Amino acid sequence: MKAKGSETMCVDPLFPVNDHINQRIIVTKADITTVYVDAIVNAAKTSLLGGGGVDGAIHVAAGKDLYRECAQLGGCATGQAKITSGYRLPARHVIHTVGPRGEREQELRRCYNACLQLCLAYKLRTVAFPCISTGTFGYPAEAAAKVALLTVRQWLEEHWREVDCIMFCTFLDSDWELYTSLMPQYFPLDLPSAPKVVSGLNPQGLGPLADTRSTAPKLAN
Repeated sequence: MKAKGSETMCVDPLFPVNDHINQRIIVTKADITTVYVDAIVNAAKTSLLGGGGVDGAIHVAAGKDLYRECAQLGGCATGQAKITSGYRLPARHVIHTVGPRGEREQELRRCYNACLQLCLAYKLRTVAFPCISTGTFGYPAEAAAKVALLTVRQWLEEHWREVDCIMFCTFLDSDWELYTSLMPQYFPLDLPSAPKVVSGLNPQGLGPLADTRSTAPKLAN
């Protein structure tokens, strides 16, 4: 089976079936600023002061207090991540990471790992990732999706007990098609156990998850 607008083909799985891991993965097509999770990830610029695409949308939805906190962080290097409060967002926190410009696999892997390590450090059990670096930063979408899926799968092999949900939150139809076509390679199914694939929003328009935010306190402003 080939993904629309892509050369992705269904091939043999790269990993064995793992029911525990499958239960912790969701792929959705939604506006990441509407999702109720402990943290959403922002594909940020090095300044952390907003920009276009998902970065700008998160800053607009969170409000000016997010900008003020980010201005105190001294920026962020490529491949690293920093955490702030979520302010007016449904998400309790925002994890800001700076992806590479162009196709640099190791730097993109570091982004995902840095975000996941912050989840561990702050005991955040639900997190939503956008498609990091695939907009104006120019990382090819299919290559970026493979890095995201591989990195998260490898991380979950060790840490699946420490999270409840990792969401790949796509916005474009083309990204949704890529992720859903690639999922069987990284998260193979063993009927009826399966990674959840969710399209559309719940009746409240707040994204596909119930409010599963932890009781961890907000960060100091």
